[in-house]
Amino acid sequence: MKRKAAYLAVVWSLSGVMALESVAVVAAETSAVEVAPRRGSQSQPHWAYQPVARPATPAVKDAKWVRSPIDALVLAQLEAKDIKPSPDADRATLIRRVTLDTWGIIPTPEEVKAFVNDKSPNAYEKLVDRLLASSRYGERWGRRWLDLTRHADSDGYNTDGTRPNMWRYRDYVIKAFNDDKPYNTFIKEQLAGDELWPDRKDALVATGFLRNFPDEINARDLNLKKQEIGNDLADTVSSVFLATTANCAQCHNHKFDKFTQKEYYQLQAYFANTSFRDDVTPLTGKDLSDFSTRQAKWEEATKDIRAKQDALLKPYIEKAEADRVLGFVPETRESITKPEKDRNAYDRWIYHRNLWTMSGRTRNAANQMKEKDKAQYAEFEKLSAELKKFDSLKPKDPGYISTATELGSSESPPTHVLFKGIYDRKLEEVQPGLPSALSAESPKIVPTATSSGRRTAIAGWIASDSNPLTSRVLVNRVWNQYFGRGLVDTVNDFGKMGQKPVNPALLDYLADSFVKNGWSVKKLQKEILLSSVYRQSSDHREELVSIDPENKLLAYFPRQRLDAEQIRDSLLYAAGLLEEKVGGPSVYPPVPANFDNRNAWKVSDSQADQHRRSAYIFVRRNTPYPLLDTFDWANPQLVHGRREVTTTAPQALALANSDLVFEWSKALAGRVIREAGESESARLDRLYQIAFGRTPDKSEKESLLSFLDKQEKLVGTQLASGKKAVAPIGAKDAGAVKEKVEGLFKTLYGRTPDKFERATLLSYLDTQQARTAKAASDDEGAGAGASAGSAAKANPARSAAFVELVHAVVNSNEFLYRL
Repeated sequence: MKRKAAYLAVVWSLSGVMALESVAVVAAETSAVEVAPRRGSQSQPHWAYQPVARPATPAVKDAKWVRSPIDALVLAQLEAKDIKPSPDADRATLIRRVTLDTWGIIPTPEEVKAFVNDKSPNAYEKLVDRLLASSRYGERWGRRWLDLTRHADSDGYNTDGTRPNMWRYRDYVIKAFNDDKPYNTFIKEQLAGDELWPDRKDALVATGFLRNFPDEINARDLNLKKQEIGNDLADTVSSVFLATTANCAQCHNHKFDKFTQKEYYQLQAYFANTSFRDDVTPLTGKDLSDFSTRQAKWEEATKDIRAKQDALLKPYIEKAEADRVLGFVPETRESITKPEKDRNAYDRWIYHRNLWTMSGRTRNAANQMKEKDKAQYAEFEKLSAELKKFDSLKPKDPGYISTATELGSSESPPTHVLFKGIYDRKLEEVQPGLPSALSAESPKIVPTATSSGRRTAIAGWIASDSNPLTSRVLVNRVWNQYFGRGLVDTVNDFGKMGQKPVNPALLDYLADSFVKNGWSVKKLQKEILLSSVYRQSSDHREELVSIDPENKLLAYFPRQRLDAEQIRDSLLYAAGLLEEKVGGPSVYPPVPANFDNRNAWKVSDSQADQHRRSAYIFVRRNTPYPLLDTFDWANPQLVHGRREVTTTAPQALALANSDLVFEWSKALAGRVIREAGESESARLDRLYQIAFGRTPDKSEKESLLSFLDKQEKLVGTQLASGKKAVAPIGAKDAGAVKEKVEGLFKTLYGRTPDKFERATLLSYLDTQQARTAKAASDDEGAGAGASAGSAAKANPARSAAFVELVHAVVNSNEFLYRL
């Protein structure tokens, strides 16, 4: 009896608790009253939300070291701890550092030599100006911005479908950095370009920032999808521009920062009417007129054929659409099936999204026809063949722009506070507004005939000169990129759980100067690059290990491993293979044979495309490009504020064992031989000049020659056992051989070969020569192969050993690190 009584007591107590919880849930769902969490003192706003105040330049003892107020503000902290800054790095190291930081590739030996020998007092400033003026700068820094925007060329999720237009946004970003577009304008274009400048194609492209969200195109609950997109837009905007973790308030009041759940949904309401289009033409003016004229002629000539095709496809399309509608949840079906005149702003969003998901219905209908009615499909194919006869009339497809849109309406769907963030458990409706911690009042919203004006309002507030977060966040991101850590180490979180600035005065000096200099990113970067802080040597200082073990005070320049793009692009550049075309559709370089998504990765036919800069590589969310991914490439699924730097075995193995990297090493070996001539000592000097911007010292050269001797013996043994020798690529690209190759191309194609075609042909000549033993010992033959001179007579084992040496050098830490 006692055991039974105890059991009943537990049951009753549990039922009482459950009843109380049910009452609480009902109360929460039927009431819009907020209970703010207990907070500390309200008298002093958090440091990040206080106005930017330009600090006075502090007095320092070592005034000669100060080239900029940046230096004084850093030096003041160092001197407070009795620490001396490091001397300037040597010139060869400095040009390599600044070129990698601004361009993302190593400098040429000639560029290094010119800078080292330039004794003018403004030599370094001239170098910085040259680097910032190059289109390579935008490719480097644009890629960093793309990290933040979760940019990709595919949707993600299960299907990971291709987004064929997103390269235009990438090109917009690169151009914006090259043009030094004011950052406040850059913000407005990306958040509200379609509202502010609806007739400007570049402004429409800019809203690709919002379109970059990962997406499940086949989602069956479009009401949930709308909420997911709203969450993404609010979270991304607050994280990227404000370094604010607003997403923590989706389900409850923020536990640390002064944001309530209601304020989160007020912030999200600015994006409530935002939808997207992928079908806007990029053409304007005469180009658009010419296209329209040709398109009209083609449509007139083919209207009967297309009408017959449409008639065949119609029942299959109707069936597919009916099935699709039935697959939706009831609330989604209600919005889709409403007559157009009865649709409200919410219904319009849902209906447009449904059309978007059905964009491939013609292709799907043809596939259904093929399966179900062979005879009918044969007729359809016959009509398709007839249609092809008119291809000469049809204008070339210019592609499209992906852009944000508000579907021609100023009316926005309602936004509600959601119980625990659950999309279909709505509480009170809210209007657009800013968290009170960030702004005392919300910006005025001015609707237009075709748009709500809400994004224009929030973009204007974010880009305001008086917004203390925007400028602080951007200058901190730039500082983080140059020094490996931000003045605020948590670059995406300026809230209470983030780190405090290590040098608040410097942060405010940079933020204030940034705004006063017209929001110019290049001017900001130039001042940083010209500072003594940036020019310091990176030599280790043992005495600082106990005082400042993490080098937060910057008593020396922090060494950093090159990031993924710097490694790939510098390897290609050193090998003489980098194709430097700017912009255009994304490219597909070769992937390993065991790549797990080969069907979705069609390698580009053009070798030039295969060797484009990494910024132009197709970004597939679910299967990123392997070589870049191995070296901590940015994950496009989320806002990526800082690249992680890991050290793993796969990184070393990827460089050492990759057939692709080894081919680049062979090309670099050929370049060295071609440029240095017969002297082995000169070849070693040239290799180091290309890879490191310096020549090897005596001990290094002795080690290199010793390696060659040992490797030659090993390769000789391997060749004797029948192993095929490797050889430098392009070593014969000189003298008579070069003339004969160019003559051949002129005869066949009426032009000279590009560097990739020349490398391919010379590699073929190397292979043919290796198959003929006589070619290494006599001068027979008057053909191109025999004209290579002593390069053709080289010891195959020694040549192979040199390739292995080159491969080892570019896999070394000195090549892979920026000192």
